[in-house]
Amino acid sequence: MERIFISRVIHASPDAVWAVLREFNGMPEWHPAIADSTIEDGRAADAVGCVRSFHLADGAHLREQLTELSDANRRMRYIILDSPMPVTGYDASIEVLPITEDGGSLVVWTAEFEVPATEAEAMVETVSDGVFRAGLAAIAARLE
Repeated sequence: MERIFISRVIHASPDAVWAVLREFNGMPEWHPAIADSTIEDGRAADAVGCVRSFHLADGAHLREQLTELSDANRRMRYIILDSPMPVTGYDASIEVLPITEDGGSLVVWTAEFEVPATEAEAMVETVSDGVFRAGLAAIAARLE
């Protein structure tokens, strides 16, 4: 099993960062790799169990399901249902923690998944850099 842990300090309040991240269908607004996104079956984007269907900039299609959303803890969790990536059991979470010294935020994005050994290094790099780091950099650029 591969495990990824990426964190970043963002010089914006936890509430401001969470307001952007909690929008499960909002990634096209801030993530450079996401072209479009819709929530299936007319469900609310903050309803646990809803499914977002989205395309990457390269046209790849993914479906992810929201499995946890806590405004009190500024935390969400989601799983991949369908993806062109060779991963199974993909389970990720995003959490926004307050930095009490300066009012900023620590954002922690994690994932666990299974992937064939021959593709593990490439998939870890793709998720770490192309998804998590790129997304956190985009949020920082938007809010700082």
